[in-house]
Amino acid sequence: MTQPARPPAPATAPAPTHASSPLDALWQGGVVIWVVLAAEGLAAILTLASDEPEGRWIRFGLLSLMVLWVCLLTLGGLYLLRSRLRNAKPLFIAYFTVALLLLSGIGVMVASNLVLGELWRVPEHQRSDTYLRTAGITLIVSLLALAAFQNHWRARQFAVRAKQAELAALQARVRPHFLFNTLNTGAALVHNRPDDAEKLLLDLADLFRAALAGPREIPLREEIALIERYLEIEALRFRDRLRVRWRMPVPMPEIMVPSLSLQPLVENAIKHGIERIPGGGDIDIEVEARDDSVIVVIDNPMPDARAAGESRGHNVGLPSSLAQIEASTEGRGGVDVRSADGRFTVTVRLPAAR
Repeated sequence: MTQPARPPAPATAPAPTHASSPLDALWQGGVVIWVVLAAEGLAAILTLASDEPEGRWIRFGLLSLMVLWVCLLTLGGLYLLRSRLRNAKPLFIAYFTVALLLLSGIGVMVASNLVLGELWRVPEHQRSDTYLRTAGITLIVSLLALAAFQNHWRARQFAVRAKQAELAALQARVRPHFLFNTLNTGAALVHNRPDDAEKLLLDLADLFRAALAGPREIPLREEIALIERYLEIEALRFRDRLRVRWRMPVPMPEIMVPSLSLQPLVENAIKHGIERIPGGGDIDIEVEARDDSVIVVIDNPMPDARAAGESRGHNVGLPSSLAQIEASTEGRGGVDVRSADGRFTVTVRLPAAR
């Protein structure tokens, strides 16, 4: 089996779990579009609530400009401070967001009064009342928006927990198959090839240490190291029937992935490909770093139709990886499969910025 220099083994202590922050949802395109639509809706309501029927289109345009500036300034402020707010408690983030909305509202009101001149000038005797009403409207709208966002965040957290429970059930079905095969291989090696048997047990310990650590995220280079441990075990079982070609970037992209999320895909390639082909075959594993994403491709030969139909197995490797990657990347990553010209290809998309 051809392989690159072996990366260092994953640390025995569990890596800290990367906790998703409620702020992460604000940078998604769909959320920004809804913010703009909500701002336009608020401007329309304020325009229709006016007692002056004349010049409503001008009033609507000015209110739209103001409300959009308030929303975008708030989102921009939260984005600039995202690193400092990442570890803050959700309640503090909520209060901070309300305060930022109020400051943005008053700031935009003052700037509009100065820049637009007579088109939007508030008489001096009405300024205090206008600023108070602006602050009141901003406070009410922000509290309603926060309540809606809190419900959305809780629903998404429940969905993630449900995915994790489903994933745990899937993993519980994947691990015994691999464990039994490995123990059988180890038993066959103990007497004739004791050094290989010892190496097999050490690699198995690395894999199950990662599995027993529970759901967590690890650097991509550590996940690749776990895949190498797995392939070294399977190489002892298949010997010349298993050939692996690696194409890895140097250096490896510094992104986090769910622990043992890519390994089941390689296990699937062996179980449903190499294992069912009498002469074995080549598995290609490639990691490609792009500007906005990291692509992992796993390509393996497919058996003929009769061998493929003999046993489908549990077929849980792909759903397991898909569930982990979608939950970890909040839907921005994914797993695509394709079969053509006697090869089965799995492509994993991981967002570069998490």
